Amino acid sequence: MPGTLRDILDAAARGVFPPPDGATTVVPQHSPRDAGVLAFTAHSVVFTDEDEGWVRAALEAVPCDALAATMNPRFLAAFMERTGRSNDTIDLLSVGTPLPGPPGLALTELDDPGHPRVAGSRKRRDGVRAWSADGGVLVLGRGIGDRLEIAVEVDEEVRHRGLGRALASAALHLADEPVWAQVAPGNARSLRAFQSAGYRPVGAEALLSAY
Repeated sequence: MPGTLRDILDAAARGVFPPPDGATTVVPQHSPRDAGVLAFTAHSVVFTDEDEGWVRAALEAVPCDALAATMNPRFLAAFMERTGRSNDTIDLLSVGTPLPGPPGLALTELDDPGHPRVAGSRKRRDGVRAWSADGGVLVLGRGIGDRLEIAVEVDEEVRHRGLGRALASAALHLADEPVWAQVAPGNARSLRAFQSAGYRPVGAEALLSAY
């Protein structure tokens, strides 16, 4: 199995996943900013600079099926207390393959740190770039494991017209590498938009943030 967080992510983007053996792999953080958990089919990856022995002891203390332990609230709470970090939600993790040609949507690149979606992305990502469309915003930046991550926002008055799907698809035309999307499972509208744009679900993710 690949030994670094980026190796694991690159393999997953190609459709090559950790073995479904019920095990948990512990790897170092790619950067001081990001720690957390990736849950694939019957295999989890904990990325942290904490002692691996502590991770495994904390997982064994969780009274649930071992397959679910890394995403169990008791383990995540212990992980956050141990590291002094916080977590917003457990996300569905999807990835899209870059597409040839220009986006099928008129985009204007922005330099607007005041926009809430851009400002939020700059807390979580490096090298953030943003584009506006009529009624929406597309943001790309480097997040966990230096992977390329997407965030989109659609104005309320133009929702239900396919703009979210168009923005998600546009990112695949702007990129020359896989694009990763993290969406809360309850956000069904956003999930449908990304899936219809060609993003493939690969697992679940709990990001522990230090801010």
